[in-house]
Amino acid sequence: MLVIFTLLMAQCDTASKKSNLSDAERIHQAVITIDTHDDINVGNFTDSINYTQKTNSQVNLPNMMAGGLDVSWLIVYTGQDSLTKSGFEKAAANAEAKFSAIHRLVNNYAPDQIELALTAEDVRRIWKSGKKVAMIGVENGYPLGNDIENVKKFYDQGARYISLAHNGHSQLSDSNTGEADGIYLHNGISELGRQVIDKMNYYGIMVDISHPSKEAIRQMAERSKAPIIASHSSARALCNHSRNLDDEQLAWVKKSGGVVQTVAFSSYLNTEKHNAHKKAKDSILKLVGEKHNIPVLDKYQMRALSFDELQAYIQQRKDLLSLASDQLEAIKTTYPPVSVTDLVDHIDYIKNKIGIDHVGISSDFDGGGGIEGWQDASETLNVTKELVKRGYTQEEIEKIWGGNLLRVMEEVEAVAKALQQES
Repeated sequence: MLVIFTLLMAQCDTASKKSNLSDAERIHQAVITIDTHDDINVGNFTDSINYTQKTNSQVNLPNMMAGGLDVSWLIVYTGQDSLTKSGFEKAAANAEAKFSAIHRLVNNYAPDQIELALTAEDVRRIWKSGKKVAMIGVENGYPLGNDIENVKKFYDQGARYISLAHNGHSQLSDSNTGEADGIYLHNGISELGRQVIDKMNYYGIMVDISHPSKEAIRQMAERSKAPIIASHSSARALCNHSRNLDDEQLAWVKKSGGVVQTVAFSSYLNTEKHNAHKKAKDSILKLVGEKHNIPVLDKYQMRALSFDELQAYIQQRKDLLSLASDQLEAIKTTYPPVSVTDLVDHIDYIKNKIGIDHVGISSDFDGGGGIEGWQDASETLNVTKELVKRGYTQEEIEKIWGGNLLRVMEEVEAVAKALQQES
């Protein structure tokens, strides 16, 4: 009788806790939450500084746990440089360092807390185990060089999506940056780029269209035998930025069966609002910074710092933000920051334009992303709260937070299996 009573009390306690959860909290716990774009700095992947700690980064395991973020796509990013042998070698070394860093996290530093997923089924299995999930995306195909066999090498290291270009034209594809000056290198994708897409289809790597030019994206959608994705882009109809997708591009993604991962990058959600708030904020920080001898650096100046210099500056900036907190809060009334509501405006638009099955979520954390209400992974629940507020059902939220992306992965995996059986 005592055992039965104890079990009944435990069940009642569990039921009570569930009843105390808001609808958003209940849904957030019930679905797999996937963020498809989080940049990394290899300095945060050592035996002394790593994601088991609350590092000076927007994404780490404590933040993921606090915010209920289940899956983080950690990014092997390489900036564009010269299309030369030395340029390719330097890029390959950078990519290798980032692949190795992610493997150290999941194999050495936190194997009991996070595991690398290679398939959609892996994601579901790891999530059910209670651990966090890491996945790997490659931002910029530049490190592939001119060797088509490197696609297999990247696949073997865990890459499950690759974008063929970043800010600047690569050997594979033109970039969206060509829109500024009208100068392009390939008028879309190169012959090598077409071969890379074929290899990606063969091995089961998703084609990411978030940085290439519009014509390159059109050709990618036409070439790929599998659904394509935009790992971190929003709707151009709401924000006229070349990194966003216009209605025609959205239609190409839908036709392919793919998904657009709406991104929490302030200037891609509302450029005018972003610029007005940033100007007011920077003016305050500059004045307070001068008073306390703290510099104000932009993201490009920050990227030029060594890891140790960056950590020191991040702490200085935290001190500066604290010193200016009252003034920064006051300007929000006149110059409101881009927020979670703006992000969900883009989700609404894409859902209404191409359907609930073709929209997802990304942050671009540690690469410039972060908005009011979702400044780091610990605030992830706020996105779900806004979705619930707007009337999205649990089934719809499950699709947006990860179900659509997992469905695309499964279709890409199926195409790869069929191609391999044919060969």
